[in-house]
Amino acid sequence: MSTMTSTPPRRHVPLSERPKGSSYRRFKDRSATVVLTAAMVLAMIPLVLIVFEVTRRGIGVINLDFITQTEPPPRREGGGYAAGFFGTLYIMALAVLMSIPFGIATAVYIVEYGPNRMTAAIRFFTDVMTGIPSIFVGLFVYGLVVIGWGSMGFGTFAGAVAIAVMMLPIVTRSAEEMLRLVPNEIRNASYGLGARRWQTIVHTVLPAAAPGLTTGSMLAIARGIGETAPLLLTAFGSGLVVTAFQGEPQGAVPIQLYRGAAQPFEAGIDRAWGAALSLFVLVLAFTVVARWIGSKASTGSR
Repeated sequence: MSTMTSTPPRRHVPLSERPKGSSYRRFKDRSATVVLTAAMVLAMIPLVLIVFEVTRRGIGVINLDFITQTEPPPRREGGGYAAGFFGTLYIMALAVLMSIPFGIATAVYIVEYGPNRMTAAIRFFTDVMTGIPSIFVGLFVYGLVVIGWGSMGFGTFAGAVAIAVMMLPIVTRSAEEMLRLVPNEIRNASYGLGARRWQTIVHTVLPAAAPGLTTGSMLAIARGIGETAPLLLTAFGSGLVVTAFQGEPQGAVPIQLYRGAAQPFEAGIDRAWGAALSLFVLVLAFTVVARWIGSKASTGSR
């Protein structure tokens, strides 16, 4: 019969009696903390200055008239970017319909029907598309849709295609990661009950990944809503509210902001600051909502 021996309590070692190596490790740890904190502060300075300046210059411009009225001549004060807000919502609604269902379907194919050569190629081109500059996307859609369709090619539809191309890789990659987080036990349980693969995907996998899919989609919308270069080559911009699907220039807040900031008149520049603050608030709102949904999903899964 073995006897149990208790471990003697640890004796507190004064700091002066501790080995020199531990002091050196503490010094390195504190030094690394100071360096990383300083780097974070330096990285935050430009962002804080930009937010402060945009808010300071744009807060006095935004009011009900700025949202509901069209843009007056550059010299005249007042007015707003109603055409830009309407065009941005119009283009983004079409871009969402084009990119999010297709992006989620692509991710489903990669996760549920891979791996194979096709899924490897899709993942490779998705990664490449993520890093393509937006001006290249605008040139691609300009050549494919605007020039290809002639006088009926530009406008709302072409702008939506360009924004959808920008959003598609973000939706696909984020949806792929969310679908991979769904435990295989859930799939196996569905198969064990006699469900087919498509039934398992539709009724089990997608509902389980829905919060993450929503988060990725919101982040993609936040990215697309502020794009300017693709719209300059496809939507062309307009100061009037345009409901045409194609064949007429369509307004957008980024285009009006760009043109307003490029003019020499103070009234037009002030409206551009208001548009910049509006875009900042829109992007921030989508990002905050996406993070909130993601945090709720992670809390609920514990």
